[in-house]
Amino acid sequence: MRTKDLATSARAETLRRNQTEPEQKLWHRVRDRRLAGHKFTRQYPVGPFFADFACREAKLIVELDGSQHGENAYDERRDMFLVDQGYSVLRFWNFEVLQSMDMVCETILAAIDGRLEAYDRYKPRKI
Repeated sequence: MRTKDLATSARAETLRRNQTEPEQKLWHRVRDRRLAGHKFTRQYPVGPFFADFACREAKLIVELDGSQHGENAYDERRDMFLVDQGYSVLRFWNFEVLQSMDMVCETILAAIDGRLEAYDRYKPRKI
């Protein structure tokens, strides 16, 4: 394995080990094909970035954000990169996962099934 691959794997492993509470709770709901049979992975590397959760078959990335992410230029550039790689990006606030898990899961399924209203590809949906 190349050095870069080893570094990427090590970083992903560290991120998985240090999950936030909302990440842990969402992972419990989507892991092992628990969300309508769709396979998700966590801390999935895409270019120089790591997606919180990714459903590769649907080309969907799910990001969970704390308050530090409000109107964040870095996140906008990151999302544009991910969209350019062919992914759709859904963003949820951490408190939404903690307080409205069913709504979060239904929104993820709606995105996978193509039931979400179309939106500007460079303005990822913030639910």
